[in-house]
Amino acid sequence: MEFLVKGIFIGFAIAAPVGPIGILCIKRTLQYGRIAGLVTGLGAALADTFYGIVAAFGLTAISFFFMSFQFYLKLLGGFFLLYLGIKIVLSRPSKIPPKEIKVENLLKGFLSSFFLTITNPLTILSFIAVFTALGLSETTQYLSAALLVVGVLLGSGIWWLFLSEVVTFFRKRISEKVYQYINYLAGLIIGGFGLFSLLSAFLNKT
Repeated sequence: MEFLVKGIFIGFAIAAPVGPIGILCIKRTLQYGRIAGLVTGLGAALADTFYGIVAAFGLTAISFFFMSFQFYLKLLGGFFLLYLGIKIVLSRPSKIPPKEIKVENLLKGFLSSFFLTITNPLTILSFIAVFTALGLSETTQYLSAALLVVGVLLGSGIWWLFLSEVVTFFRKRISEKVYQYINYLAGLIIGGFGLFSLLSAFLNKT
């Protein structure tokens, strides 16, 4: 149980800092409701779990592969973030969510957040750093490593559930005009993350 609890804390701590996925979760919760926001977060949680597996089981070959291609991963993630940011800025969605959320919209939200998280090489570095700092990288017991991974999934999922519930609580308290400003700001922030990712990719390449 000790490794499960530690995994929960690790998953929660790594997911909690508000970055582009957090902005997407907030934006989609405001537009489509809590389920859409939660599903968006769970896409990131699955990617976090994958990197947790790599770090917990010491899969150095996979880790080396992602780090070797970090330039191209940053390019992919950066361009996708820039695309999403521009798309959001140009959109004028209503604050009133549709009566029924389409499955394809949920799938798009899940896959986009998974893709953005999996193409961020800093995620695996974060897991390796945290595991090492807590003395967890030396564990050779498969059961302990498995409990860590399950804990990471639970911890990350708890954060996204919490965030989507908080946004849902405040959602009814904002006006349509304020929502439009939030949507515009979300697009600018996400696009800004994309530009930063592209810039850092080229700076690290030189």
